[in-house]
Amino acid sequence: MSRVGRVERATKETSVLVGIDLDGTGQVEVSTGVGFFDHMLDQLGRHGLFDLTVKTDGDLHIDAHHTIEDTALALGAAFRQALGDKRGIVRFANASVPLDEALAQVTVDLSGRPYLVHSEPAGMAPMIGTEYDTTMTRHILESFTAQAQIGLHVHVPYGRNAHHIVEAQFKALARALRYASEIDPRQSGIPSTKGAL
Repeated sequence: MSRVGRVERATKETSVLVGIDLDGTGQVEVSTGVGFFDHMLDQLGRHGLFDLTVKTDGDLHIDAHHTIEDTALALGAAFRQALGDKRGIVRFANASVPLDEALAQVTVDLSGRPYLVHSEPAGMAPMIGTEYDTTMTRHILESFTAQAQIGLHVHVPYGRNAHHIVEAQFKALARALRYASEIDPRQSGIPSTKGAL
């Protein structure tokens, strides 16, 4: 069974191509023009063991918002496509990942119903480098969740360094998505009393 997704999204603001293989080995090729975002997508692929290709050309002369948002939307759609009918998946998973002083806790339900709960420490630095507005992390998760149609809870109870706080979230998200999307050898059908996800 091939569990791959491929989405192309083109607007007046961006051109995005995302390809994902849920049963990969963590091979990643990412280029969005936003260095820190590329670094986070690399974490997602490598720690999720997803083969991930992302190529985005956006209106970076304005700022990084459209590039990041549209990439997250396409990524969510590709992830949902790759899941197919979700037959045999584990469905629920969680992961806690520390990164030095920061801790991220992620719980996911591949439910077919988009819902995000997100919390970070107060007083985070507003920018990482010159391109990445730290308020975009929540927006990435919102956009991804909406298109992937998953329930996602992301909580960072503590941390000081903004880079660590954001990176821990992507690593924990990668692990939780990996575990939830894995095939359960004891589950042959849809893991829901409804019979559909």
